[in-house]
Amino acid sequence: MTSRISQATARVDLLLVADMVEPGARVLDVGCGDGALLEILTRDRKVDGRGIELSQAGVNGCVAKGLSVVQGDADTDLVDYPDDAFDYVILSQTLQATRRPRQVLERMLRIGRRAIVSFPNFGHWRIRSELMLKGRMPRTEALSYSWYDTPNIHLCTIRDFVQLVDELGASIDRAVALDRYGSEVRVDAPWWFWNMFGEQAVFLLHRKRG
Repeated sequence: MTSRISQATARVDLLLVADMVEPGARVLDVGCGDGALLEILTRDRKVDGRGIELSQAGVNGCVAKGLSVVQGDADTDLVDYPDDAFDYVILSQTLQATRRPRQVLERMLRIGRRAIVSFPNFGHWRIRSELMLKGRMPRTEALSYSWYDTPNIHLCTIRDFVQLVDELGASIDRAVALDRYGSEVRVDAPWWFWNMFGEQAVFLLHRKRG
């Protein structure tokens, strides 16, 4: 699956995700798109990187850059990977485009020692105001599709995602919310503040070992 966020905000997201990855780690980038994140991780973090991408064009582009990427679907193909096969499994701006986001996240936490997930926040105040004042499904820089042709089928808020993490019994190692300009929302702010003013969020997770 490919990234669904505009390039203006995706760049900040990719750099933030890369900063969460330890140098030399084994990484699987799910929905790696054109390989922009894998390039950063390979070049700057010296990772052993692999990718899964749904579109053939994306796979071809990645392979042309020398990246190890196969064609696959986050909803169906993660089941084939063994437990703890990677140090990090990354899903960047693609969670909302999966058919079964809970199952995808469960599998990420199974095959990776840590999971990094970034997504657009549907609880942002601009989205709320569009619904309240105009009575229409909102279109923003982060969510630019019309309701009838959007690939985003499971939109969530930051609070929704935190609740899902709790239900899965996972732990949050780091969380960052970004405003529309790519700046971090106050680190010490409560979840409701992030949910209101964060246009997108990035979470570093690990599953609790039994």
